[in-house]
Parts: sequence; structure tokens; C-alpha cells
Amino acid sequence: MIEALAPLYLWTKSVHLMAVMAWMAGLFYLPRLYVYHSDIPTGGAESARFMTMERLLLRAIMNPAMIATWLLGIVLVLTPGVVSWTSGWWYVKLLSVLLMTGFHMHLARARRQFAEDKRLRNQRYWRIMNEVPTLLMTTIVIMVSVKPF
Repeated sequence: MIEALAPLYLWTKSVHLMAVMAWMAGLFYLPRLYVYHSDIPTGGAESARFMTMERLLLRAIMNPAMIATWLLGIVLVLTPGVVSWTSGWWYVKLLSVLLMTGFHMHLARARRQFAEDKRLRNQRYWRIMNEVPTLLMTTIVIMVSVKPF
């Protein structure tokens, strides 16, 4: 642990939560864009508009927010007294954040496919995928707030 981080704990946690909120907003919205994008014809102006929105959302909001979330989360883990390494909640939370990051990467791959006007998944798939961040977020919040084990 790094003792010098202790006085910054509340600031670090606050900025971490802001980054998490921005990341989650993108994780909720991007699959919804894919739902709508899946149903429009390829090659048209409407498809191009969706491509622009998806690219900007991912690159300007989601990627920086994910990086900030991870960096500040690591700072929090290094802050004395924040994590008890013998508690099970911490490992469930870490696994959930890793799965959330994997989901983010899945969305990024899909964005590249949409940018090439490839529709490898239908709107039903994206409607189901739109629920993944909610399930992971629920697990993370319960682990951090309740610390059930």
C-alpha cells in the first residue's frame, strides 16, 4: 500500500465514480445504437450517421472513461484500508470489471464491423447484449456497497 494516497482517497473515489458513470453511459447507449443500426440499409446516409455516432461515442467518451476508471481503480486499490485482500467481494468485483472490459472490447470490435457495413448480428442479439452492462453493474455495486462476503 502507498500511504501517501490516503489523504487523496475521497478525491480519487469521486473522480473514479465520475469516470465509471461516463463509461456506463456509453456501455448502455452503444448497444442501443447497434439495435437501430442493424435495421437500416447498408451504404446509405443513415448508416453513415450511425457510424459517426458510434465512433465518437467509443473513442471520445467510452475509451477515455474506461482508462480513467481503471487507472483510478488501481490507485484506490493501492490506497491503504480500501481493499481487504481476504474478502471475497473484492475478487467478484474484479472479475465483474474484467468482464465489463471484455464487453467493451466486444462492442469495439462490433463498431469496426458496422464501420465496414457488415451486419454480423441482428437487432435481437444487440437487445440482449444491451442488458449485460446492467447485470455487471448490479454485481459491482452490491460487492462494493454491501460487501456480502
